Parts: sequence; C-alpha cells; structure tokens
Amino acid sequence: MFNNPRLILDSSSAPDPGRITWRSPSNIAIIKYWGKYGVQLPKNPSFSFTLAASCTDTMVEYEFKEGLPDGQIDLEFFFHQAENEAFRAKVLEFLNSILPVYPFLKQLKLTVRTGNSFPHSAGIASSASGMSALALCLCSLEDALFGTLKDQEEFDKKASFLARLGSGSACRSIFPYAAVWGETTHVKGSHNEYAVPAESYLHDVFKDFHDDILIVSREEKSVSSRAGHALMDGNPYAEPRYAQARTRLGTLMGALRTGDLETFGKITEDEALTLHALMMCSNPSYTLMRPDTLSIIEKVRQYRADTGNQVYFTLDAGPNVHLLYPGEIVHEVRAFIDEQLVEHCEDGYVQQDWVGEGPEEI
Repeated sequence: MFNNPRLILDSSSAPDPGRITWRSPSNIAIIKYWGKYGVQLPKNPSFSFTLAASCTDTMVEYEFKEGLPDGQIDLEFFFHQAENEAFRAKVLEFLNSILPVYPFLKQLKLTVRTGNSFPHSAGIASSASGMSALALCLCSLEDALFGTLKDQEEFDKKASFLARLGSGSACRSIFPYAAVWGETTHVKGSHNEYAVPAESYLHDVFKDFHDDILIVSREEKSVSSRAGHALMDGNPYAEPRYAQARTRLGTLMGALRTGDLETFGKITEDEALTLHALMMCSNPSYTLMRPDTLSIIEKVRQYRADTGNQVYFTLDAGPNVHLLYPGEIVHEVRAFIDEQLVEHCEDGYVQQDWVGEGPEEI
C-alpha cells in the first residue's frame, strides 16, 4: 500500500544528524481481535479504548551513512538505558520488513532508545505502545527527510499501517480515545490494513472512562499471543466467532453513541470470556486465567449487584483483569479495589489508567 522505492536520500545533500521522540500509549480492546490472515490482517474488526498512563517513550537518533556493504540496517537498541539483544532482534526484523516502504533506512545509522511507564512484565500490552511509538517516529523521520507527510490524516494512517506490521493491536494506539481496526459497515472508512479513529462515535461518558489493571500474574504466558492467533486456524468455533464479533461491534457502536453503559458492559464482559473460551477450545487447548482472575470476576459481579455501580471487567490474552468504569464513581471503585481486589494481585500491584488523548511527540 505504501511501498515507495523513490524514498532514497541523495548523498550529495545528506541530512544532518537528528533525533525524534514519541510517547505512545497502550490500548484495551473491547471487541477482541483473535485470529488473523496474511501479514497481520484481522479476521474480524475490533474496537479499543486508547489508554493514557500505560505508555512507551521511544527516541530514534539518526545520521547519514553510505550503508553497510551487504545492505543491512545499522541499528543500536537500548531498553531502559541497557542494550537488549532480544528486543533489538525484533525491531531489526520489523525494520527489514518495511524496507519496501522506507528504503532509506539502509542509508542511516539508527539508535533506538525506548522505555515503558509500566513494568514490562506486568501483563500490559507493551507491544502495542512500543510498536506504535516506533511507527510514529518513523513517520516523523520520513517527513523530516522528505516533507511527504504534512497532512495529519495521512500521517496517522501511515503510522497505523506501519504499527500494524510490528504488532497488530498497535495500529489502534495511534488515535485519541478510541479506534476501530478491520473492515465493518458500522464505521466509515474502516480498513484491514490500518485502524481509524472512533472518537466521533463516543458519548461523553466514555471519554471519561477509567481502566484500572489488576495484575494477577507477571509470569510469561504459557502460550504467546502469536501462537494463540495461529491456533484459531484449526478452531472449530473460529468462523462463528468472527461472525459474532461483527455483530457485537454493530451493537457496541450503538451503545457507545447513546451512552448505554449496561449494553456496553454486557458486550465487554462477554467478549472477554469469549476470548478465553476460544483458547480452551483450541487444539491443543490452554488456559491463561488463574484462580485469582476468577475470584476478581466474581467479586466485581457481586459488587455491581450490591451497589448498582456500573463497573465491568475485561481481559486481554492473559490472567490480568481490566476494570472499566465511568470517572464519576472513581473514588468508590478505588476503595472497592483496595478493600477486596488488591489481595488477588501479585505484590498488590494495580496500574491505574484511563481513556486518553493518544500519542504525542515530545
């Protein structure tokens, strides 16, 4: 879609060295993306809230060079000020994969410095924030070198496209408040190759939503998300699931417009449990929820029944629980978390977050 062999630097007028820094948040999917085809393309559309506090800062330093003789990308990589070969390998693989889009990367010496505002092992989707931050840096780099991304809508579209190639869900982190990824008749301009903003579909109550993330376990998952997506290919419930997601998204968009918290909450919780049911129906089957995950879910349901407070849970592909609720009840919900839920969290750790305004260049 964005391949451009003409994006090559002229060595006779080489650019000065420079640096670009972006801060980009993670996001939490309400309609889940689980199952893909081709190169990071979704089998069903998804909807997510963009978070605020759970973010990654990424700096890309660059200087012109003639390039390595074998045409490889010259990359140094630092995570929280320390070299990290595993992360470097992943980023290098990503950069090599986008050379048809950015052939000039072979002409630069690149140094990437990145870090999270949350513990990397805390079970919060760091790939979404990390890859979206890197994609935004690359788009700013393109514009700095070639002046080709002055239009904000085109900038965001290309950043989302690039982020998707690094981590599917990362494409949704580019936009403020909320995003939709995947073709659907319910959202104008929706696409499988990039996400689109969904702020205009939100009632004001959802722009003041909180997401408190209860960290049940920081252990590495027994089955990675990449492997979990692959297992959907043989899942007997895959096709009904994709149809279900499309239908649920339509119902959700209606609830988002009107501020219908009850419908929103039912879909949110049903989607979380459907995701984990699909894991249990895979071959081989696996379970990522833990006893404390179920204890939190039961307590949330009981709290909602007792108080009438509209607090809902969702889960990513792991054991940790996201509590979603409107800002007007934040003090009551935080007290509930402290009194009843913290005991189920590893080291009592809770990441307090909320729906945010999206990435920013810093």
